[in-house]
Amino acid sequence: MHSLVFALQHLTRLPLPQVPFDERRLGRSGMFFPLAGLILGGILIALDWLAGVLFPPAARAAVVVAGLAALTGGIHLDGFMDTVDGVFSGRPRERKLEIMRDSRVGAFGALAVFCLLLLKYALLTGLAGTGGFPALIMMAVFGRWAMTYALARFPYAREEGLGKLFSRHTGSFELALASLTALVAAAGSGGAGGVIIFFATAVLAHLLCAYFNKMLGGLTGDTYGALNEALEVFVLALYLPLRERAPFLFLF
Repeated sequence: MHSLVFALQHLTRLPLPQVPFDERRLGRSGMFFPLAGLILGGILIALDWLAGVLFPPAARAAVVVAGLAALTGGIHLDGFMDTVDGVFSGRPRERKLEIMRDSRVGAFGALAVFCLLLLKYALLTGLAGTGGFPALIMMAVFGRWAMTYALARFPYAREEGLGKLFSRHTGSFELALASLTALVAAAGSGGAGGVIIFFATAVLAHLLCAYFNKMLGGLTGDTYGALNEALEVFVLALYLPLRERAPFLFLF
């Protein structure tokens, strides 16, 4: 269970007991990333329900966006901004990696994260009153599954760093377990519609990983966060029209 605790410690700011450091258990914790997403999704559902009792749809969506940022410490948003600043800088590979390591946020990153949060907020507003609880589960699970996929199937771009440990110890077994968790969450929360969204997410995850790999010669911790953020929005954007046009695909 140490690997699950490591996964939750890495991906969330939930209060958790300290466990002894173990490189292999930490590195293999990627197999529990979707499970960590499932826990986050459950918390988001509770938060969304409570906000729905107290506030109108717009404020309800804002509470969920802010709650997700607070629960994760904004770690993936930070990675998203750094990735946009570096990957789209037009500089050589090494310079891109240097820009991404810089703690300062550039204009591109700030504008991109504003647009990302605005789009996430608008999509969550559209979920209000439509039985959107499955979407909250799927966005949290699939985005974190994509990080496990990236760790297992693409090289790490730097010679050192925490992501190197994850990349070294995450392989086919860890990806298979993570994929099984994601599929169970997809079918259990969304039925056939959830499974369709999962496979669509997997295709986009591969394309984004391949693009980052081409630009940087591998992936980094920042690109893992960017991948998660982009796919959370993608899941919400796909869920709304699919549920409206084919509600029979969904369980709830």
